[in-house]
Amino acid sequence: MSYDGMLEPLGQGQVIAYLERLADEFRIHLISFEKPVDLARGPSLRALEARLAAVGIVWHRRRYHKRPRFVSTIWDMACATLVAVAIARRERIAVLHARSVLSAAMLYPARLLARARFIVDIRGFWVDERVDGHQIKAGGVIYRLLKHMENAMLGAADRIVALTEASARVLRDDPRFGRPAAPIAVIPTCADLNAFTPAVQPPHGFVVGYVGQIGGWYRFDRMVELFAEFRRVRPDATMLVINRKNHDEMHRIFASYGIPPDAYAVRGAELAEVPAEVRRMTVALSINAVNFANAARAPTKLAEYLGCGVPCISSEGVGDVEAILEGERVGVVIRDFSEKGKHAAVAQMLALLDDPGLPDRCVAAARRRFALIDGVASYRRLYHELSGEVA
Repeated sequence: MSYDGMLEPLGQGQVIAYLERLADEFRIHLISFEKPVDLARGPSLRALEARLAAVGIVWHRRRYHKRPRFVSTIWDMACATLVAVAIARRERIAVLHARSVLSAAMLYPARLLARARFIVDIRGFWVDERVDGHQIKAGGVIYRLLKHMENAMLGAADRIVALTEASARVLRDDPRFGRPAAPIAVIPTCADLNAFTPAVQPPHGFVVGYVGQIGGWYRFDRMVELFAEFRRVRPDATMLVINRKNHDEMHRIFASYGIPPDAYAVRGAELAEVPAEVRRMTVALSINAVNFANAARAPTKLAEYLGCGVPCISSEGVGDVEAILEGERVGVVIRDFSEKGKHAAVAQMLALLDDPGLPDRCVAAARRRFALIDGVASYRRLYHELSGEVA
């Protein structure tokens, strides 16, 4: 079960890409929540239905409801819980795989009634992310209720999947998570490195790039600050942003930093189009707000950037990103957004770009750490272990 939609790029890249490779060996039912705007895209919906049916995945799509706040989530959860119980009992499901703590809560009754094994795939510190995104107040009633649910789901898990080694350490040592006893598997967000490949020819011009959403814990304003520093040193630099929405807000932020419209481009792209866009970039950015939940994050964009041979500048404290960028010498970690800090980060990146071996090093790091085939193999082992326990 995924609370993310399969008609969105994240669902296709981080759920379907794995499941369709696992479907050769396992009978899979997929429950997801699809946004109305995506369901209205008839051709895309029919194409995805055919894609999943072709590999034998049974897709139970639910309509995602956003309003009224909280009530809509409770409605979604209640309906999906009933669907999950019915499927688990009827199909004699051996393993229930929850992609997020919220999905785990919806699958938990099915786990009890079907006596299935239970994977809680946390994808991040879900409750703390709600605090970071200013959706709930730390220490408030809702926070305490959600923390209780999170601890209960982690305590009920037969296996826990985390995205980073940093988050696995926190889960083991921090009493805020109830110190779960289940084995923890670290499986980072992977990318299809047969699609995210380097450019045959070096990109034209000097392009600073970003792929993904803005707002919440993503500091697009900081990225534009860094771009402005690049332009101070390289007046020919342009910025390319791949994002399906928030375009008006991004134009406003560019204007607030005095960036002229001809110095940047903002556009949307389907998942299949993203590799070609990343290959146009000289250097890519991934800047988060500094907060506790960052330890559990493994930005998909990092795997995509490196797979295309593009080095990255990242903020500090994000999962295992510092160890990857600095340990593999494929990027720069910025720890200080003072003028001196920005100048140093840009200077370090320009020095890295002078190294002719940098693109090959980026690709090698991606293949070592983020290959989709390795992520699929990890999930395959988990499914075998847990279904064997049921047998």
